[in-house]
Amino acid sequence: MTPEEIAGTLTELFGTSPVSTIAPGSWQVDTSAFRLLVLLSEDNTWLRALLPIVPIQQAQPFLEQFLEANFDDTQEVRYALYEGVIWGVFQHNSSTLVSADLSNAINRLLSLHQTGLDNVFNRLIESRIRQIIQAAKQQGQSLQATMQSLERFYAEGVMGEINQTSEAREEVLVAWRRQLERLWNEG
Repeated sequence: MTPEEIAGTLTELFGTSPVSTIAPGSWQVDTSAFRLLVLLSEDNTWLRALLPIVPIQQAQPFLEQFLEANFDDTQEVRYALYEGVIWGVFQHNSSTLVSADLSNAINRLLSLHQTGLDNVFNRLIESRIRQIIQAAKQQGQSLQATMQSLERFYAEGVMGEINQTSEAREEVLVAWRRQLERLWNEG
């Protein structure tokens, strides 16, 4: 893609007002929700699109899940760490890049930005639930016995919020049951 084609693709995606050229071969898309950078290498052979996702302080507990997502979920984009920020990054040889692929990659980056920590948090929770299932099965517990243990933990205040209402506790237990039933036969 030429610089002109890149600028045209960005304008097609976002309109003219949020897109600005910050230097030759460098564009910024600045909206109230995000700031996307699109950069060509000095020799114009590589294009990189970058979008900050979350500060490392918030992401630290989920670094393993970010790397797993790179392996399984992120397709043509990747999570990366630079200067204390987790970024969504797309890199491609500019001579073989076409407008449709750039548009798709930018939409994928925007999706990563929009979900923020949600996907990696859910991945972490699912891995912890799998650990609970594995431990329960090693102790010879059934799904029902495991659920009864969780209900007892919540009733005794070992798990849950200190001032949790009975309705809120019931909602949490329904969510536990749903997840345990969904994952029980996998683990």
